Amino acid sequence: MLKFQIGINNMKTSLTSLVLGFCLFAFNLPAFAADRGTQDEAVALVKKAGDYLKKNGKEKAFNEFNNAKGQFIDRDLYIFAFMANGDGVEKANGGNNKLVGKNVLEMKDADGKFLIKDILSVGMGKEGKGWVDYKWPNPVSGAIENKRTYVEKFDDVLIGCGVYK
Repeated sequence: MLKFQIGINNMKTSLTSLVLGFCLFAFNLPAFAADRGTQDEAVALVKKAGDYLKKNGKEKAFNEFNNAKGQFIDRDLYIFAFMANGDGVEKANGGNNKLVGKNVLEMKDADGKFLIKDILSVGMGKEGKGWVDYKWPNPVSGAIENKRTYVEKFDDVLIGCGVYK
């Protein structure tokens, strides 16, 4: 009889732990989603960066876009910039300053897609703005995730910001 009671108590403890764990996971999903930027927020950040560029010039804007504690970093959202000449040299990257000044034209995503060529093509295209999909490491989670980047041309500079899906 004692073994049966211990077995029931262990099952109750296991079931309680399972339910508690599920509840903690379920209640944290909205918080996890809130830590991610949205497509609308990415477009708004690009437009804000474009306004800043127009008011302050390239040098000051690129420095601010690269500032890890600056106004162009918001959760997993950050600004990057290229000149609209197709050379692939990154002028700013708030998510990874090591890329600044480097020619990343041949950079591929996890599936082998030439994402920089696609970003430059969209930004230098007829509309001068649009979206590009690819896979990229998330600086917050560290995982390779699907990413969608909005890029827009402001004079001779392409400014982009992506969201993780």
